[in-house]
Amino acid sequence: MSTLRIRRFVPADAQGVMGVILPIQREEFGIPITAEDQPDLHSIPSFYQSGVGDFLVAEEGGHVVGTVGLKDIGAGQAALRKMFVAPAWRGREHGVAQALLQNMLGHARGRAVRDIFLGTTDAFAAAHRFYEKNGFRRIDPRSLPGSFPRMAVDTRFYGLRLGS
Repeated sequence: MSTLRIRRFVPADAQGVMGVILPIQREEFGIPITAEDQPDLHSIPSFYQSGVGDFLVAEEGGHVVGTVGLKDIGAGQAALRKMFVAPAWRGREHGVAQALLQNMLGHARGRAVRDIFLGTTDAFAAAHRFYEKNGFRRIDPRSLPGSFPRMAVDTRFYGLRLGS
């Protein structure tokens, strides 16, 4: 029986969050990035958990197995970031990614977010399929809001309209 919980990030989760994200970025996808290159991960409460934003973790057996952040970028818009699931917890049978995304979308709707944008790399093919199945549409980077926090590694962009 699964004890998967989706909950709001607390500072005690910081090491677990790094433990999920960094190995995926560096080892699985070969992105030469360090924790120091990602200051948002050192200040999750102030960076993500303000305005309409938030940061959620998936916890199983007391361990962080997935993450997702929503950054308030103003004007009823937000950026979906740091969506990562540990390899052993991926797939429909576990439902971690789906649970994280659905919880965050529910949060966004409750905060009257109209549009969510995200950037990813061409290497994350499974992520592209996942986002598309969940209603995200690929968009031209020139159509991103000026306040969107674009990462240097991002090469593919998506948007989701939640409301008018």
